[in-house]
Amino acid sequence: MGTEGVGWKALALDEIEAVPWRGTELVWRPVRGALGTRIVGMGGYTADRAGQVVIEGHTESEDGLHHEEVYVVLRGRATFTLDGAEVDAPAGTFVAVTDPTVHRRAVAAEPGTAVLALGALPTFVPSDSEWIERARPHLRSDPDRAIAILEELRSTKPDSPVAEVAATFIALARGDDSAARAALAGLLARRPDLIPVLADDEDLEALLV
Repeated sequence: MGTEGVGWKALALDEIEAVPWRGTELVWRPVRGALGTRIVGMGGYTADRAGQVVIEGHTESEDGLHHEEVYVVLRGRATFTLDGAEVDAPAGTFVAVTDPTVHRRAVAAEPGTAVLALGALPTFVPSDSEWIERARPHLRSDPDRAIAILEELRSTKPDSPVAEVAATFIALARGDDSAARAALAGLLARRPDLIPVLADDEDLEALLV
């Protein structure tokens, strides 16, 4: 099943065993187990016909787990009902349910629909680069947008060295190279171990000269 090597695996959804879910018409494919990963709960749900349930009706507060869930429509089309509100979800749609008390259910709107469900407790810590790389394209073309993104990073991780890196980028967005250089120098004076990392950054390397 699929292709694999040392430390990796690739497989198609339809290669994963189709398991009838608790005697219902719902078809569950245990994606997480098939991939052998533990980063997040993952299950694939497939429907042969329109009108077939692809996400059973439930909340995530019923069993006390309080998971957040994201549903990805891989193919076909699904109709989600979220606390009574209907959402049309063609292939490529992401549906995030961050409140565990929201009742969610989905049915296939087209034959061959497949939905991937991802769920876990909200404990993941995003990488600093998520904000830096979002802001980088706007440093000169749209400084206000870049600054807003970087300020969000600083408020999310105020005690991390990345807050000072964000301050450096904010100064660059404002066109204040002197302030950018000073902010970066202050950080590197305390954390010289970061010099090799930041020296490879295309927007910061000139400040280290």
